[in-house]
Amino acid sequence: MVYVITAACIDVTDRSCVDECPVDCVYEGRRKLYIHPEECIDCGACARVCPVDAIVWERDLDGDGHAHLGDAHAFFYRPLSGRPKPIGAPGGAGMLGPVGVDTDLVTAARPAVGDPATNRSTDPAAPAPEAQAQAVPPLA
Repeated sequence: MVYVITAACIDVTDRSCVDECPVDCVYEGRRKLYIHPEECIDCGACARVCPVDAIVWERDLDGDGHAHLGDAHAFFYRPLSGRPKPIGAPGGAGMLGPVGVDTDLVTAARPAVGDPATNRSTDPAAPAPEAQAQAVPPLA
């Protein structure tokens, strides 16, 4: 069994699970974190500190969670966009550093709060940041 980071982590920048992991098996994509299925020792330290309850033990996954279990395997064992080969098992996230790219499942997901690439709100009624800046009256 292994712990899995689910959709609740997408676009969340909290990294307490990374700091808490005793074996450095939580890797950073662009919009989500991923637990390496072979490096995880099933201690649950990451799940206990996750502020959005995104980390679930494999046995307790629901339908959407199962998609993220497969997604974790894709993150490590299939080439990601712009990378010539799979990440594999580098032996620790700290040695690899942020990967900067996600799987197709995460890339296709609607931004939870805003698009980290553009820093724009996903609320269609919200004005673009440029419009907001123009709407602010100048200081007199």
